[in-house]
Amino acid sequence: MKILLVEDEKQISDYITKGLLEAGYDVDAVDNGEDAISYATNNDYSLILLDIMIPKKNGIEVVKYLKKQKDNTHIILISAKDQIQDKVVGLDAGADDYLVKPFAFSELLARIRAIFRRSTEGNDNVLTAENLKMDLVKRIVSRDGQIIDLTSREFNLLEYFIENKNTVLTRMMITEKVWNINFISDTNVVDVYINHLRKKIDKAFDKKLIHTVRGVGYILKD
Repeated sequence: MKILLVEDEKQISDYITKGLLEAGYDVDAVDNGEDAISYATNNDYSLILLDIMIPKKNGIEVVKYLKKQKDNTHIILISAKDQIQDKVVGLDAGADDYLVKPFAFSELLARIRAIFRRSTEGNDNVLTAENLKMDLVKRIVSRDGQIIDLTSREFNLLEYFIENKNTVLTRMMITEKVWNINFISDTNVVDVYINHLRKKIDKAFDKKLIHTVRGVGYILKD
């Protein structure tokens, strides 16, 4: 799951980014309201962590703009403004939650998980392919009941494969979606990560899920 962090204090931004990455989330970070709107409009995020007092456009203006554009991305406002009226304004603007600085990082993670749980209630948050299961909220992957430990990038790569199972994915499609790189890369990073993924989800099983499509890319078959 990918999160956009909007925070103009670099030390705080670096701290939150590091923690989110360690928790297994993919993160983009920007430091002003205009970039926040640009990134949110041109990318697909599961959540936006948005400071209110930021340059160019403040957080409330960003929320109102995105909601006016019918953008349903979940938003948590983070701010040193701790008055009830500040929270009311933020939530009424369309934010899903409001967290006052300073906050415990564990509370931030709990609120993120709560929003994701609410958003998946009534929906199937478990992806499957053959005997492989992927719980997107708990971030647990298992095959035939055996838990498989994946890095954040491997998790995002597998999620993309399962969402598009039985469809050929080119290296360019994978780099754009999983690495957010919108150009042809000369590196073999995709092949390296798919090799890692194969060792973890396929090596111990007779039926292989990930297959190479020579000259094109890869496909996950179930």
